[in-house]
Amino acid sequence: MKPFRVLASVLSVFIMSCSGNGQHLKELGKTDLKEISALEYLPQSKTLWSLEDSGNKNKLYKLDRNGKTLSAVTISNLKNIDWEEMASDEQENLYIGDFGNNDNTRTDLAIYKIDNSQLSQKTAEARDKVSFSYPEQMEFPPKKSKMMFDCEAFFEFKGNFYLFTKNRSAKFDGSFYVYKVPNIPGNHKAQLLGVMTTCKNFNRCAITAADISPDGNKVILLTGDKIVVITDFESGNFANGKTEMFELGFVSQKEGLCFIDNDTLLIADEKDKHAGGKLYELKLSHLKAK
Repeated sequence: MKPFRVLASVLSVFIMSCSGNGQHLKELGKTDLKEISALEYLPQSKTLWSLEDSGNKNKLYKLDRNGKTLSAVTISNLKNIDWEEMASDEQENLYIGDFGNNDNTRTDLAIYKIDNSQLSQKTAEARDKVSFSYPEQMEFPPKKSKMMFDCEAFFEFKGNFYLFTKNRSAKFDGSFYVYKVPNIPGNHKAQLLGVMTTCKNFNRCAITAADISPDGNKVILLTGDKIVVITDFESGNFANGKTEMFELGFVSQKEGLCFIDNDTLLIADEKDKHAGGKLYELKLSHLKAK
C-alpha cells in the first residue's frame, strides 16, 4: 500500500460541527500593512506584532490596537522567503514561521526565534533555527491530488510547535494535517498527529492561522470566513478535541489571528482592491451566546 493509504487507514478524520450563523467582527481600524500575514500578542509587554508574507520586507511590525504601525524591527540575517505566521513562548520570544509552501516544492522549511530582548531595537538577528520536513511528503511537488504541505498556521505550546497545514490539492475536500515539531534548534521530522476536516470550499475553509488561549484550554483556527474552536483535548493532541465552526459573516483573506485574553481574539485580513486591510476584535463569549 502507498504511504498515504496507510495513513488514511490508521488516522481518524474529524468532521466539524457548524454553529453561529452570520457572526460579525468588530472593526477596530485599518492597518497600514498591505499583506498582513500574522498577528501575535505578548501579554507581559502588552504589545501586538505582525509581519507580511513572501515578496515583502524582512521586518516585524509593532502595531497599536487600531492596526497602525508603531515601529519596525529588521531581521538582519534572514530573508523573507515566505513568512506566514508568528508564535511566542512563555518568555515572550517571537517565532517566525518561514514555511509558506504554495507549490509544495520547498525543502528548506524553518522556524526562527527572535529573542524578546531584541524587540525594542531597530535591527535584530534570529539566534535559533528549527528546520523540519514532513515525512509523508515523498515528492516535490507531490501529485496535484496530494498537495497537503503548505502551512500558514502554528503556535508554540509547552516546548513544541503545532502546525496546521493548508490543503492546496486540486480537488479541495477541506482536510488538513496536524503536525508537531519540537522547539529545539536543529533538523527534525514533523510528527503527524492526525487529519482534520472543515468544508469543501477553499476560500472559506482553508486554514490560514492558529493560536492557543493563554490558559491552554482552547485552540482557534482561522479561515476565510470562519473560526474553528477546538476544546477538550489532551496532552497536545488537538486533532482529537471537540470542534465547532463559527461563521464570521463575510469572506476575505483573513490571515492574522491571536488571543488577547482567554475570551478575546484579534483578527486581520489582507488588503485587496475593494476591501480588507483591517483589524477586528471578536469575543468568543458572544459567539457562544448566539
